[in-house]
Amino acid sequence: MIRTGTGTDVHQLAEGETLIIGGVKIPSTFGSVGHSDGDALIHAVVDALLGAAALGDIGQFFPSDDDAWKDMPSSHFLSDAANRVREAGFEINNVDATIILQKPKLADHIQQIRYNLAYSMQVDESQVSVKATTIDHLSFVGDGSGWAVQAVATLCKNE
Repeated sequence: MIRTGTGTDVHQLAEGETLIIGGVKIPSTFGSVGHSDGDALIHAVVDALLGAAALGDIGQFFPSDDDAWKDMPSSHFLSDAANRVREAGFEINNVDATIILQKPKLADHIQQIRYNLAYSMQVDESQVSVKATTIDHLSFVGDGSGWAVQAVATLCKNE
């Protein structure tokens, strides 16, 4: 049995915050506003994994109104989600994510981001795809006030 889940996350960007994407601190004068570390990439991947296994969403396990998760590295959420997926009898087959961010450019960071995601999920890097795109200065992403991520996860049921 093959299962597919999607995840989407959006975060505001603000001066003086840290920009962390896939566990990588990206040099920038602005960063992601969030209760944890604001890593929208990992948050979207977590939702995709949990959704594929019909286990709920990130807010169910790590609510943003719970101080236990304040400033928590999002890699913790990803490792936990991967473990929950395996406990439910699934294996992670593939994760594909698209980061939508006007600036800064991410090409030099994509390989490290892929490695970090694969490490947190305990899968091979070949099972993780990460792409980045701009939005041609349209909407809140284009004007630099926010960023978004879309992710898809494919799971295989253990027999």
